[in-house]
Amino acid sequence: MSYDAVVLISFGGPERPDDVLPFLQNVTRGRNVPPERLAEVAEHYRHFGGVSPINQQNRDLLAAIRADFAAHGLDLPVYWGNRNWHPMLADTVAQLRDDGIRSALGFVTSAYAGYSSCRQYLEDIAAARAAVGPDAPRIDKLRQYWDHPGFVEPHADAVRTALATLDPARRATTRLVFTAHSIPVSMAASAGPEGGRYEAQLRETAALVAAAAAPDLGYDLVWQSRSGPPQVPWLEPDINDHLRNLVAEGVTSVVVSPIGFVSDHLEVVWDLDTEAADTAKQLGMDFVRAGTPGTDPRFVTMVRELVLERLEPATAVPRRVAGPADRPRLPVWDTCAVDCCQPPRRPGPR
Repeated sequence: MSYDAVVLISFGGPERPDDVLPFLQNVTRGRNVPPERLAEVAEHYRHFGGVSPINQQNRDLLAAIRADFAAHGLDLPVYWGNRNWHPMLADTVAQLRDDGIRSALGFVTSAYAGYSSCRQYLEDIAAARAAVGPDAPRIDKLRQYWDHPGFVEPHADAVRTALATLDPARRATTRLVFTAHSIPVSMAASAGPEGGRYEAQLRETAALVAAAAAPDLGYDLVWQSRSGPPQVPWLEPDINDHLRNLVAEGVTSVVVSPIGFVSDHLEVVWDLDTEAADTAKQLGMDFVRAGTPGTDPRFVTMVRELVLERLEPATAVPRRVAGPADRPRLPVWDTCAVDCCQPPRRPGPR
């Protein structure tokens, strides 16, 4: 395939108070989420003036990718479309068509396998193309990048920076805590062609970041941002419960690294910087949250490298991976199987 453009595809978020509920309705459409739950989550956004940081973070990343492409002679225009808020992906696909683009590569702001983190993006691309009609350009999603150095190294540096702010006398009782978005256990089981890939990739990323940043410290992978009904099992433990357990084990200080995310959007600044930080304060625990890649030049370079992998013959662009060259690693692929990461069964109306 030859490609005429690249599309940055992200989750999207509200940018004023009046956007909050319509945005949340887009996110939860078809999931039978009760109105009281939407109202509860809406308060998280209103705590920040009704503005999610994610759209500005996407604008910054878009500008950085364009500048990097130009600096390295990669003559491809870069567009941006969201799943749940403006600019909506269907509008972006229509713009691609009007600009004469016939085929594009899609870079999504999620590094991992799974229904919500991968297949749902494919479904949204298909829905956007269907909405535009038969002249809609083809969009092929770029591969997952959980173990690419451009993703791992910024996370590792952020952990080092966070650790430097803690009392070195407490190093022996300091622990790294890696977090990612919790998902239903059934969804985790169906992630990837053989199942379990979401958790396996996250554990690999956690191990790589910990080995690079602080090999002398113990670490855990835990979960945040659960949103489902209580009767449905989700991945555990929750970050707040885990902090309570760590205090009981004698841990005095934690560095929390949100390796499930590429930028400091609302689920980071609310669930970690607000809720988890408050839990740690109540427990008398030192708490520092490590940053995310954002527009780190290594992360931006990674986007270009993923594009070049698809533009050039496979032998021309080696696929870089973090860690020792001979380490066992999970396989990676360019095209997802049709039966990969099946969607979860949705509960009926409550």
